[in-house]
Amino acid sequence: MTDILCSILFVVGTLFLLFSGIGLIRLPDAYNRLQASTKAITLGMCSILLGVALKYGLSAEGVKAILAIMVIFATATVSAHTLARGAYRFGIKPHKKTFRDDCSRATEQQENEND
Repeated sequence: MTDILCSILFVVGTLFLLFSGIGLIRLPDAYNRLQASTKAITLGMCSILLGVALKYGLSAEGVKAILAIMVIFATATVSAHTLARGAYRFGIKPHKKTFRDDCSRATEQQENEND
């Protein structure tokens, strides 16, 4: 039963990684690509690592997989936010069909506070 559950987690993780790759190719701008890659890769890698943790139990490999899941959850979202904010400040504009731009309001507020 454990092997079947591990296999399902491996397949689900692989599908999320595949969807992430497709998103990187198909989406129109850097922000959408960053969103697709961050969410899908986080879910995909955590699913695969959870399968590893279930397969090996509380051995060294299982504990390392659980620790890696915690590190991925803690760092992936922060790094994606930092990259997106840096890209916006660098001048990379969102796609023309983007209808909500919260960063422009934050940038205007900062400029007003600095004046």
